[in-house]
Amino acid sequence: MIEFPQSEISTWGGAVVFLNVFLTRLGVPIPAVPVLLLAGSAVAGGRLSIWYVLPAAVVAALIGDGIWFTAGRLYGQRLITYFSRLSMNVGTRVRSARSMFERYGAPIVSVSKFIPGLAIATPPLMGTTRVDPRIFVAWDLLGSFLWAAFWLLGGALFQKQLAWFVLEVRSHGATVIDLVLGLSLLFFIFRSIQRWRFRRWLAQVRLTPQQLESAMRTESPPVILDARPDAAFDEAEHRIPGALRLDARSQASIDEVLPTKDRVVYCVCPDDLTAMRITQHMRRRGFTRIRALKGDLDAWARRGYSLDALSSGLNGPTRSARIKAVRAATGAAITLRGVAPRKGAARRRRNPVDKPPATDMPPH
Repeated sequence: MIEFPQSEISTWGGAVVFLNVFLTRLGVPIPAVPVLLLAGSAVAGGRLSIWYVLPAAVVAALIGDGIWFTAGRLYGQRLITYFSRLSMNVGTRVRSARSMFERYGAPIVSVSKFIPGLAIATPPLMGTTRVDPRIFVAWDLLGSFLWAAFWLLGGALFQKQLAWFVLEVRSHGATVIDLVLGLSLLFFIFRSIQRWRFRRWLAQVRLTPQQLESAMRTESPPVILDARPDAAFDEAEHRIPGALRLDARSQASIDEVLPTKDRVVYCVCPDDLTAMRITQHMRRRGFTRIRALKGDLDAWARRGYSLDALSSGLNGPTRSARIKAVRAATGAAITLRGVAPRKGAARRRRNPVDKPPATDMPPH
């Protein structure tokens, strides 16, 4: 049993809050809310000063967020790509943070700590933008103050209930510290199992550029789908040889030639998240042999494998004409909605192998 003397709360309470919030903002899987609630209860009981614990929580949050913001400014898209590849859920939340930033701008920082999933994704994402560091700090200061004050006030309002809870825990021979550490350990084990299951699933639905290059040299090469967004595709200069354009938003039907070919299909996308999402969707529709290219087109190019040029050259047609020529050269766009499930797809859809294990970021 880890005991924290009541007489030491006024001395070390603020330091405990600072360390807890700081580690939480760095992404360590430990909860910050229970500690803030207990600190708020101690404030209401006169054992801790609000002028000590509130600044400690705010400064800790600012330092943690500042580290992520600086990392985003230094490493840029590479850091965001790393986040996206931790899991599909993490990547989705990064995309959600980017979408909200594009819609609302820097003020989204002030409320991100109250939105599940955005708390840890927003600071590094802001670092990759042109937001002035002073603007980020100003909004983050406001958001950190509101977030810390909200939970401290909650602890003060529910002081009696929290005091009863602490007594119940003590009556069973434990302390609140034991409980928090135990829950943190269970949470860490749970996340580790989820990550292991997710990586095992990834190994079944992804292939490396080397594997794709070898498959393309066989008598039955796979069908390759280029799922880059329209804007990225229109500006692109290269594609993997033989890649067909995939429009994930169109309602049109699939090209008639695809069902007659080998149903080993690969996605070529600007990031693993897009490829994995499309792969998951098509596998649920019955195409269990579809794979996503690990590292996507960038990884293929880094290996030095052959690429087909999409540009018409310096003396070619105008940009709009070139785009039309590129789309004509790649054939009719294959659509995600048009991929019809094979017989027995409903049974395979319930196969746990085809469903990615849930992974998530630590709550904040």
